[in-house]
Amino acid sequence: MYERFVPPCGGQPQFEPKEVSSLSESNAYRLNSKEVARATEEWMTRRGVSKGQIGQLVMLLQKDYFPELTLDECIANVEAVLSKREVQNAVLTGIQLDMLAEERKLLPPLQNMIENDEGLYGCDEVLALSIVNVYGSIGFTNFGFIDKFKPGVLKKLNEKNGKDVHTFLDDIVGAIAAAASSRIAHRKQAEREEKEEAVLPGDGSGEE
Repeated sequence: MYERFVPPCGGQPQFEPKEVSSLSESNAYRLNSKEVARATEEWMTRRGVSKGQIGQLVMLLQKDYFPELTLDECIANVEAVLSKREVQNAVLTGIQLDMLAEERKLLPPLQNMIENDEGLYGCDEVLALSIVNVYGSIGFTNFGFIDKFKPGVLKKLNEKNGKDVHTFLDDIVGAIAAAASSRIAHRKQAEREEKEEAVLPGDGSGEE
């Protein structure tokens, strides 16, 4: 930074380096992780989506594979997905874009594409896939299924009522459910392997 210095004899103004105080450095931007997590949950609630509703989507995706699965377990896995910073970033970004489109504060043609959920506009799905990827490629199948059939809360989010815009949020909610389903599948596999390994040494077969 520089400050203007005018010589007393009326000469040309000169600019000299201005010392940066340590105070300005102490005021540098710092992200509050707890605030980001709180805002993520708050904005999802404001937009009409609860963790319980996403948990129901997870149950739909996984109940045939794990009959003993409970809704509480599904919700716990949804919460685990939402604790990831990259997921929080995607949620906040998508919701803000939806809201800007509702308020018609975007410039055309982007305003029209998001407002009408244009079929060839795929940025909403690209953002959602960043969530699916958190727990590996297994989530793509789950995401494809619920994105096609739009069950549960996704049906409501996908409705075009001329007022609400959920172009990003419907894909994001589906992606969270798909990621939570992937997390369950990975954990169930790990639990099964642990049980098998625990049985092998003392199975009484006499085999080594």
